[in-house]
Amino acid sequence: MSSNNLPHAVDAESPLKEAELQVLRNQFEKEGQFVGVQTKFNYAWGLIKSEKRLEQQMGVRLLTDIFRDHTERRRECLYYLALGNYKLGNYAEARRYNDRLLENEPANLQSQSLRGLIDEKVAKEGMLGVAIVSGVALAAGLVGSALWRGMSRKR
Repeated sequence: MSSNNLPHAVDAESPLKEAELQVLRNQFEKEGQFVGVQTKFNYAWGLIKSEKRLEQQMGVRLLTDIFRDHTERRRECLYYLALGNYKLGNYAEARRYNDRLLENEPANLQSQSLRGLIDEKVAKEGMLGVAIVSGVALAAGLVGSALWRGMSRKR
């Protein structure tokens, strides 16, 4: 089934409005060094939904901290760690987190949908990589052939 038929990974392409993210940022900054886990999670969630790479990276870092330090919150971090890594192009990491969630919740539609998105990107980039390598090999062959012909004429 194509991921186009699965509406559940909408988080991948639906950023918060700047004002909405600012509310989360303000709360995060207000709590300072005593920031609560829920505030940190909410801010990380907003950052991951961003279209800005630096914000996505910060969101992944915050969620990684929560995942590492608060074992009781790991389950809710898994999907957003997968999503954040997907958006950053870290497809192996995205798949690892997503698969871990699917091991425990095989019927999770969001996670199933994200798996489809990850698989599509990996396949697309794999084909692009093959095309680039083929193009480079063709160019090298043409240059080598031209050099060979040039050397043959000098003899």
